[in-house]
Amino acid sequence: MFGNLGFGELMVILVIVLVLFGAKRVPEISASFGKGIREFKRNLNDVEGSILNPPASRPLDSTPYSSTAPMVQHDDESRPEPKRLL
Repeated sequence: MFGNLGFGELMVILVIVLVLFGAKRVPEISASFGKGIREFKRNLNDVEGSILNPPASRPLDSTPYSSTAPMVQHDDESRPEPKRLL
């Protein structure tokens, strides 16, 4: 049925879910699980589409910097300190 799970194993899992969450919460849980799977598949299809069909507005070999001009870094530039989490 589902991979290596048979009917007996699925029934045991269903009984455990019913005992843990109750009969009222099982439809909510299954609906949110289904929405999560749909969202995952939609995002996966979007990523596959963007990889297989890159946007035509930007050529793949163009670079934003000229290859003849050297990159110059200034040590005296002041950069803001990153936010601290703690």
